[in-house]
Amino acid sequence: MKISLFQGILFGAFGLAALIGLFVFATHTGSSNQNAIGPVVIWGTLPKDDIQAALTAAGQTDATLKNVSYVQKDPATLPADLASAIATGGAPDMVLSSQEELRALGKFIAPVPLTTLSARAFTSAFIEEGGIFTAPAGSGYFGIPFLVDPLVLFVNRSILASSGVAKPPATWEALTGLVPGVTRMTPSRQIVRSLIALGTYNNVHNARGILSALFLQTGVPVSGYTSGGVLSANLGSSGAGSSGQAVLGFYTQFTDPSKVSYTWNASLQDSQQAFLAGDLALYIGYASEARYLRAANPNLDFDVAPLPQPATAALKSTYGLVYAFMIPRGAKNSAGAYQAAVLLTNSAEQTAAASATGLAPASLNPLSIVPADPVAAVAYAEALYARGWLSPMPADTDTVFSGMIGNVISGRLNLQAALASAESSLSSLLQQ
Repeated sequence: MKISLFQGILFGAFGLAALIGLFVFATHTGSSNQNAIGPVVIWGTLPKDDIQAALTAAGQTDATLKNVSYVQKDPATLPADLASAIATGGAPDMVLSSQEELRALGKFIAPVPLTTLSARAFTSAFIEEGGIFTAPAGSGYFGIPFLVDPLVLFVNRSILASSGVAKPPATWEALTGLVPGVTRMTPSRQIVRSLIALGTYNNVHNARGILSALFLQTGVPVSGYTSGGVLSANLGSSGAGSSGQAVLGFYTQFTDPSKVSYTWNASLQDSQQAFLAGDLALYIGYASEARYLRAANPNLDFDVAPLPQPATAALKSTYGLVYAFMIPRGAKNSAGAYQAAVLLTNSAEQTAAASATGLAPASLNPLSIVPADPVAAVAYAEALYARGWLSPMPADTDTVFSGMIGNVISGRLNLQAALASAESSLSSLLQQ
């Protein structure tokens, strides 16, 4: 069996220290260690069929992974389910979840210490966004990155072609300029075809991720630790014409009937369904949604392109959901779980998992090979520059972001006041 450089580093380093209270597991070698991992139960938020298919393929390649099983959990209830399981002695051996649940899960996770997984080994093996799983003060890692689901731009080829647009826009500025030529309205200004769904919140599928991407692309971190070690929100609200105000102003312009960029409003259906119905030229979604879109409307002629970037940006970025293996406190087989997580970061296992799920690998080695599938090719490329932020639970973030957008488009608050209010609310949630 092939062992990657990363695996070699990790298995060598593991002998220096065990996870909290654990014994040291032996270096992986051939048939004498066939049962070294033992039974490992994973609770995760990704679809069961996809992950089980990936685990089955991994078990056929490496017999030590045959006893790894997966249980799908609702992301909204996962922290409470895990807390209850730990309290009753029934904790899983691993949790597979994205950074959007990390803040709520962190108190139940046993970080991997630097003596087991060094900072050098981690940064050499994983995409930059994987660093979001770093424990406070750099004491270790809450999780081992596994897969990443970046935001991409889905393109209705037929609409763009009939509108005389040869290529999807690469920048937000170019995208805005397409509105008059693609959007269709009745004489009473009712929208019957939109360029893109931006400006509102509740009927914009993935609005949380889209706003996150826009903030991050503009250099607004959304959240971060203060010098005193307190996690606080930062939406760039300070000062006239701040970056945060530019983001909010850009986003909400698409629902302002007085502007040439008007192309969306709150009366329209959910943007994903509008794209499926052929009423939306451009749809921002996660790469993994491509399979659903194909199955839901086999006749839809769509392509996938990278998320647009600001024209003046020196570096590319997009928002991505990075999923990592985390070992909860109270796990019965923590050592086996850690070993399984390490093996599943091998290039072959990563590629198989990406293929089974429609996501991209979080390990750097498999990302160096461009896949033949066009959706995967975009997802792989974007995985390298995906970004994220430590957030409250998704439902709480939605409440804050939705209120912020509603305050602006209703005229209740100006850009600066709406940002400041949202920033305060997010900080309160992050510090609970």
